[in-house]
Amino acid sequence: MEALHEKKLQFLELMTNRLRQEVIRIVSGAGSGHIAGPLDTAEIFTSMYFHVLQHDPKHPHWAHRDRMVVSCGHYCPMFYATLAHAGYFKVEELKTLRRIDSRLQGHPHRNALPGLETTSGPLGSGVSQAAGMALAARLDRKKCRVYCLTSDGEHQEGNTWEGIMFAAKHRLSNLTVIVDRNNIQIDGYTEDIMPLEPFRAKYEAFGWHVVEVNGHDIPAFIGAIAEAQAIYEKPTVIIAHTVAARGVSFMERDYLWHSKPFKPGEAEQALKELKAEQEKIAQSHEK
Repeated sequence: MEALHEKKLQFLELMTNRLRQEVIRIVSGAGSGHIAGPLDTAEIFTSMYFHVLQHDPKHPHWAHRDRMVVSCGHYCPMFYATLAHAGYFKVEELKTLRRIDSRLQGHPHRNALPGLETTSGPLGSGVSQAAGMALAARLDRKKCRVYCLTSDGEHQEGNTWEGIMFAAKHRLSNLTVIVDRNNIQIDGYTEDIMPLEPFRAKYEAFGWHVVEVNGHDIPAFIGAIAEAQAIYEKPTVIIAHTVAARGVSFMERDYLWHSKPFKPGEAEQALKELKAEQEKIAQSHEK
């Protein structure tokens, strides 16, 4: 992984903002869709696809590519936006989100678009799928790495912990799980619905290397990835602490924005805030 220099950091920060704006536009255009998780993982998706992953959009099935499993399929507005801007398909197609016969379904379908490693709708399957890919890569003696983005709410699913146990048993050091710890789910706050804490201690008890990081701090997140790549004896989980619906003041930390349609004027207000932030980012790097 290349060093993160100032010019690249500016690019990543601006791309993060651009993708957030894209999500607002396509979800509001569709009239429905998930919004909080996609917005708060913008730094994660940007860091992965524009700095971390070894991948080739022109050859999406390249045998030695890193695998990115998105277990929380409802995050697809951000996933699709990232894939499009990374070159997997035309950006104009994003406007077809959730339309009948669109390739951009409400949850990703593996055979519908290039760049998708799995079909993800039912929650809780991603860690098991990623662990299987990591073990297969080891057996095939491939040097690729497998990453899995999961929501924190998915850790209320038993299948998730079966995958965690499997990965620890086989010491899958080529597997890194990234948890979007935004503390919300569709019915409320995670600690009210089904508490996850002590979250770090659970992963450690299952034999994983644990890194906790501010999920909105791009250098810190990329540093956490570098740490995971340096661990050889066990799998790593990065618990990325995020603010739900990050970037839009009237949406942040409100679990109701897990998924709900915009009221008139709300999308425009969200875009206004994000464009103001975009200007601040550009100015900060000019100093």
